[in-house]
Amino acid sequence: MSDTDSSFAAPPATFDFLVASLRLQAEVQLGLIRIGDQDPPKPNLPMARHAIDMLGMLNEKTRGNLTTEEQRELENTLTELRFRYVHAAREAGKKEAPNEQNSEASAAGAEKAEA
Repeated sequence: MSDTDSSFAAPPATFDFLVASLRLQAEVQLGLIRIGDQDPPKPNLPMARHAIDMLGMLNEKTRGNLTTEEQRELENTLTELRFRYVHAAREAGKKEAPNEQNSEASAAGAEKAEA
């Protein structure tokens, strides 16, 4: 299938679409996007951070060259994603902490049983 035969029209290459695309990547990696009745996906925090960092770099490199609306959209997106990242990291830490405590308790119990 050639590019001209495609029935899918690609969206216009705009700054807004670039920001939305990176935002969607971060939201998927944070486990915020569900498809159908599937269980919520497990967050991939390093990949989410990468997408957020890409938006941060874009913010720095385009400063002074954006319209007020574009700058506001980018800054709002970054603020929201950073907040969601911190929340996801805390939730992941809460889920890991009981598992670590259980494994430590099991290890301690095994050591007592051996003694």
